[in-house]
Amino acid sequence: MYPFSAVVGHDDLRLALLLNAVHPGIGGVLVRGEKGTAKSTIVRALAALLPELDVSKGCRFGCVPGSTDCPDAPHEAAERRPAKLVELPVGATEDRLVGSLDLEKALTEGVRAFQPGLLAAAHRGVLYVDEVNLLHDHLVDLLLDAAAMGRAHVEREGVSVSHPSQFLLVGTMNPEEGELRPQLLDRFGLTVAVKAARDVEVRTEVIRRRLAYEADPTTFAAKWADEDAKLKQQITAAREKLPRVSLPDSELRRIAAVCAAFEVDGMRADLVVARAATAHAAWRGAEEVEELDVETAVRLALPHRRRRDPFDEPGIEEQQLEDAMRQAAEHADEEPPDDDGPGGGELPEPQEGPKGNGNAPNDRPAPEPAPAFKARLLEVPGVGEGAPGKRSRARARTGRIVRSSKVDGSGLHLVDTLLNAAPHQQSRGRTSPGLILEAADLRKAVREGKESNLILFVVDASGSMAARQRMSAVSGAVVSLLRDAYQRRDKVGVITFRGGTAEVALPPTTSVDAAATRLKKMRTGGRTPLADGLLKAHRILEIERLRDPQKRPLVVLLTDGRATSSGLGGDPTKDALKAASLLEQTAVVVVDCEQGHIRLGLAQKIAEALQGTCVRLDQLSADHLAGVVRAA
Repeated sequence: MYPFSAVVGHDDLRLALLLNAVHPGIGGVLVRGEKGTAKSTIVRALAALLPELDVSKGCRFGCVPGSTDCPDAPHEAAERRPAKLVELPVGATEDRLVGSLDLEKALTEGVRAFQPGLLAAAHRGVLYVDEVNLLHDHLVDLLLDAAAMGRAHVEREGVSVSHPSQFLLVGTMNPEEGELRPQLLDRFGLTVAVKAARDVEVRTEVIRRRLAYEADPTTFAAKWADEDAKLKQQITAAREKLPRVSLPDSELRRIAAVCAAFEVDGMRADLVVARAATAHAAWRGAEEVEELDVETAVRLALPHRRRRDPFDEPGIEEQQLEDAMRQAAEHADEEPPDDDGPGGGELPEPQEGPKGNGNAPNDRPAPEPAPAFKARLLEVPGVGEGAPGKRSRARARTGRIVRSSKVDGSGLHLVDTLLNAAPHQQSRGRTSPGLILEAADLRKAVREGKESNLILFVVDASGSMAARQRMSAVSGAVVSLLRDAYQRRDKVGVITFRGGTAEVALPPTTSVDAAATRLKKMRTGGRTPLADGLLKAHRILEIERLRDPQKRPLVVLLTDGRATSSGLGGDPTKDALKAASLLEQTAVVVVDCEQGHIRLGLAQKIAEALQGTCVRLDQLSADHLAGVVRAA
């Protein structure tokens, strides 16, 4: 394993991991960064620095000696072992995470026994999730429950088990591959953004050390063993000192004022900052928390909690932090008031950058989007087999069991297997408690859940759509649909068409916030090459089908239906209808953006040619759909 001390740079990440090693109650670390920045290397190296644990001998859950709330209790003896770093693969099953019925014992011995999962193995250690933003939603829910309660509860297949599961949660992710669910994001105590160094000397040293490690890992590790040993001793000393570090009321007020100034949700941020500041004071050997400790904790604990929207950029600007700390200093020197407590200062409004004048009639910047709304569910018809998500029906490895099958499915359908085997036990000569099974008895569980899809937005940005009020409504609708795609774990792409051609504003990606950014930069005006937009969509979908045949696409075309130009050289309207025929086998929703009292119904004709559904722009809201249902 690569030594922790040998990692070059990444000071904030090293500090965040070490503070969590000192005080596991901080809640873990989320590491955000581009690929190839040694995120996984440094996290895996942390395990060697963690102090050894006193555990109950033979306990499958690694419990503290003498504990009585363990399924394996009572315990007879104690032993010491290293703290574990347990890795949770992105493709892990629910059984692998929480544990399940031990089928071998159930079928051969006729007894119900629990087989612990990764949550049990990670107790009092580190649970590491690489590419945590790609983790399936059902596993995220289980992690949230365990992290919140400190225990894992398993109720399945006749097994009812509750065991302690307290772990240091560490996740790494590449933001280009999509963001993290807000609920899980908030569970990480600290967050760090890492980037590859631009300094030539630093990059040179990184290469030198990595090549030396690959040439002779044993010798390289021995070279850094003393440095790692010193860090391990410092962690142990800081852990012992931690209970004696005091947190003065003045620093508590400072913490509360900073968190209030940044308008973070809930009280978890205040608690995390307090714990991190206390751990930092213990790390540097201080007797009490000071302003330096609070500022360090704020830098690590608040960036990911400032996001008010999935499309907001994470992070804290230096000027904002300075302003917040300066205002908090005033509260730190005050006596606590008798009313509801100190209020936080307000951050200065961000300065807007220069905007285009929009004078060019055929090349105007898109207006500010209208307020976003909760979008109605747009789904692909039928049952797919794509990656887990929250949009369309799909056969899946997880989800509710709808039936059993001899050939299809995932995992054993225990009940139907037993029912098929039971009538034959006498003829097979069963005399022991276990069942006698044959291959013909086995039944697989066919499950149905939800899948994610590829949502390809094809947006008409021509002059007929460029009226400020209309384009603002269209932009607001796309932002709302993008937010919905973010929540449903979809892959998205954006095509715009205007002037003489269509362009791919954003190739299909799981980074939904990138789509929102490109939308804000979209230019409008010019003629309407609808055929080009549909042809571009067809080509993109052909490429994506080769990459992932199981990810079913949904094309969302936002247009008023007009076609005034075509790169095919023919009649624009006829060319658009021809291009539409190429998408007949694809699920399509046409959003009719036509406004006014007189409507030509051109979008409806395009939808019919596409064999898709046509909805008006004002019908995209889930609230509108709910109102229609109530009225009916």
